[in-house]
Amino acid sequence: MKRCLLLGLLLSLYLPGWTQSKGKPPITWKDVTNWKAISTFGGTQLSPDGEWMAYVLSSVAEGDAELILQKTKDSTQYRYPIGATTFVPMNYSDDSRFFAFKVFPNAKEKKAASKTPGKPLPEKVFLIELANRKKTEFERVSSFAFNGEKASHLALLLSPATPAMTPTAPKGRDLLLYELSSGKTQNIGNVADMNFNKKGEWLALTIDATEKAGNGLHLRNMTTGLTSIIDNDKARYQSLTWTEKGDGLAALKGTQNDKYKTDVLSVLGVKLRGTTPELTVYDPGKDSLNFPKKMKISPNRRPTWTEDLSRLLFGIQKEDLAKKEAEAKKDTVQKPKPSPVSEAEKLAKIKADTTIKSIEDLQKALAKVKTDSARVAQRGGTVPSQGKDDIDKPEVTIWNWQDKRLQSRQQVTEMQDKQFSFLAMYDGKKFIRLTDSTLMTVRPAAKDLYAVGLEDQTYELETSLDGQNYADIYVVDLKTGVKTKVIEKLYLPSYASSPMTSEDGTKFTYGKDGHFYIYDIPSKTSLNLTEKLPTSFVDTEDDHNQKKPMVPMLGWSSDSKYVLLRDVWDIWKVSVDGKEAVNLTKNGRKEKIHYTTRYKLDPEEKGINLKQPLYVRMYGEFTKKSGIGRIDVDKKGNLVTGVKPLLWEDASVSNLSKAKKANVYVFSRETFTDPTDYFVSTSPELTSGKQITKNTPEFEKYAWSSGVRLVDYVSDKGDTLQGALFLPAGYETGKKYPTIVYYYEKLSQTLHAYTNPGYSGTGWNPSVYTSNGYAVFIPDIVYKMNDPGMSAVWCVLPAVKAALKTGVIDETKMGIHGHSWGGYQTSFLITQTNLFKAAAAGAPLTDMVSMYNLIYKNSGTSNGQIFEGSQGRLVAPWENWDAYYRNSPLHHVKNIQTPLLLLHNDADGAVDFTQGIEYYTALRRLKKPVVLFQYKGENHGLAKLPNRKDYAARMMEFFDYHLKNKPAPDWWSKGIERSQLEEHLEKRILFNK
Repeated sequence: MKRCLLLGLLLSLYLPGWTQSKGKPPITWKDVTNWKAISTFGGTQLSPDGEWMAYVLSSVAEGDAELILQKTKDSTQYRYPIGATTFVPMNYSDDSRFFAFKVFPNAKEKKAASKTPGKPLPEKVFLIELANRKKTEFERVSSFAFNGEKASHLALLLSPATPAMTPTAPKGRDLLLYELSSGKTQNIGNVADMNFNKKGEWLALTIDATEKAGNGLHLRNMTTGLTSIIDNDKARYQSLTWTEKGDGLAALKGTQNDKYKTDVLSVLGVKLRGTTPELTVYDPGKDSLNFPKKMKISPNRRPTWTEDLSRLLFGIQKEDLAKKEAEAKKDTVQKPKPSPVSEAEKLAKIKADTTIKSIEDLQKALAKVKTDSARVAQRGGTVPSQGKDDIDKPEVTIWNWQDKRLQSRQQVTEMQDKQFSFLAMYDGKKFIRLTDSTLMTVRPAAKDLYAVGLEDQTYELETSLDGQNYADIYVVDLKTGVKTKVIEKLYLPSYASSPMTSEDGTKFTYGKDGHFYIYDIPSKTSLNLTEKLPTSFVDTEDDHNQKKPMVPMLGWSSDSKYVLLRDVWDIWKVSVDGKEAVNLTKNGRKEKIHYTTRYKLDPEEKGINLKQPLYVRMYGEFTKKSGIGRIDVDKKGNLVTGVKPLLWEDASVSNLSKAKKANVYVFSRETFTDPTDYFVSTSPELTSGKQITKNTPEFEKYAWSSGVRLVDYVSDKGDTLQGALFLPAGYETGKKYPTIVYYYEKLSQTLHAYTNPGYSGTGWNPSVYTSNGYAVFIPDIVYKMNDPGMSAVWCVLPAVKAALKTGVIDETKMGIHGHSWGGYQTSFLITQTNLFKAAAAGAPLTDMVSMYNLIYKNSGTSNGQIFEGSQGRLVAPWENWDAYYRNSPLHHVKNIQTPLLLLHNDADGAVDFTQGIEYYTALRRLKKPVVLFQYKGENHGLAKLPNRKDYAARMMEFFDYHLKNKPAPDWWSKGIERSQLEEHLEKRILFNK
């Protein structure tokens, strides 16, 4: 017995994965419903003083969430149920004394409310005084905000007691101003919108009351409590926008005009430089000389002041149809005006009269027509005629070969096109239009001296054909409005080649022919920054059909004298005059470490401060380690070369942030077997990191993967690649396991990525599969031009052979799965090998010839440009028909021996439903084992929770049958007749509850 106890102790020390899973059940799809985890986006927040960390545990399916307030220095913790939500608005006061967050109805309440649509469910806000945990609740809150740096008040805009029934109904609601020091509350009525400036000294309010009585733009001084009425009218005020300094406010004012369907807008600008707010107004109705005809100020772009408060920037767009015109048409139909009968109508009526037999009959008929016309005119009516509104118009779309954009694309962007706004400016004296049909979009640079624009309309047709992007680059002088084309037909293989402006607003970078250039706006000169450097900034890891795509740059220095560039491995500091270039990281290429990211620890920074240490993320290409390093500064305040690794682990380390007002740092860490958690350190060295979150409270209840292995292999084309092998729960050395092979281009970097159990839109979840005794293998695929399908064969099969040598995988029980592009790889692989015993393909491309000429419905663009310029990695089919045939799964369908599970939805807007149907019907004709799941109304992936649950369970049943010798599900073994489908679904729903 003692020996057994000792053996158990040794096993617990040396086989943690094995003991973790021993005796614990695997997680089932039923269990996933109750799974909670830290929200990926907006799920954490650190207080400005670094004393508190808030994080949200939300349900991955349909349950309720919980907010945890954790003290960073000790174990003090507050927990609050916050209802059914995945995103929680939350914020600290700037002095870190208070914390406020939204509370939502719970899942049970939402479900009950769904039975009575139209009845709004109120949302609350909880205000917590962190020193004593005092909680104040506010009911029926729409939005809330602390007043910035002043931190004296919490403003809460309440939801209306009854929802507005019409668009023109007043939008005003009660605004509560809660004084944090005293707890006193003031109610301000009829507030439509509110916005504090950054310092919190001023609160801007728009008033929108019944009958527009008292409507206006108000400014409240948060120190004195006095409110100034800046503008007051029977109008609607909207789009409040403060300058960053908080010394200027811009807004839109809308008044009714019988000529137009919607309010006619003007622009208001308020300056707060003196003791009295100064108002500037631009009303286009009073500027018939400069404001373009048939245009209006756009409600879809917020107006802004330039930094020096000398000019207002705003949008203009095409005007709406005039109300009077619409009403006139309506009146014409309901109360037609008298109109004379035309000679043609008279003649037509006479010709149709078969009783006319003689000249006398003809004379009588002419007299009668004349009399009838006069009588109709006296009655105020009109002779019936076919007007414009009476014509039955054909419903037709006309596709012309010269269309710059496909008609389908125009349909997708129709509303966006109608609402498109052109940038304009008012300098206090004159209106100046900054963009037009020749240059539609510009982006103002820092300091608002210039704007830089890309115009691609000239090349839009060619881009829509082959996926190669070009643009003309313009500079707009924001003081004069003068537009200048500075670069013609710049090739844009990726976003990294697009202009990035400097922090002083006088320069921009761009990529061309594999180099980065600096364009100096005042001198109108370009300089090649990188041609003399001993490295290349071309992204050699990008294997799409693009010429010399650039690695994205990290950014400009705050003094605009340097740019930080990345080659594939290292970070370079390069002066804008091209005379200085320093490799800051030094060892990236040599040690195969990617320096991928610079952490922006000050969210309000303006450029990269090179006088302060730089924190960067590190990733080992072949070790899969990751961490955080620091580039230090010397005593003179200059960056020194070389990186000091602070964290470097066999884990995924990321998400570094810093408290606003303290040296408190937070970073995340995860592995495939350890959920994502956050750690806090009070040292710039990130030492002694203390875990402050507890993710996935259900994690310890279930069996989990025993660990990961990295598999090295060489593709059939000589590429050195890797695959991530995830061990099953309870793994025992020497025992072989059923395995699912999953892929999507390169994914070996996910070796240390944690995955929450969940119902994905594709049915796939590696954590659930490994918990249930499967190994999961994810190999990398790199692509050769004109062979996207064969590339999978050349990479995946060697990867599997290498993985088999680990002894983990049972070669007789291997399945494959992929979705979308991965679904295509799956559909193709089973035509080239019988190595796999089962395959599941989601939304696969199956016929490359027909797919090329179909529409990508989600965007309205053609698949051709994706094939030639993006993921397809093919030339046009008529340039190489053989490439399309040899890479089309359908072309090799007779070879298939592998049972196939297909998922393809009828509303798929990425891979047309016909692709799945083509493959299914071909396989059925050949009597190959295949089942197709089609979920009604679903797009490229499953969105509805019942569908996600259903398919996830069915896919595992499919693999369990083929790889684990479990009983075949009835839907696979014999199918489900349409007449029996409802009963079948009801049984499954009851079974899965």
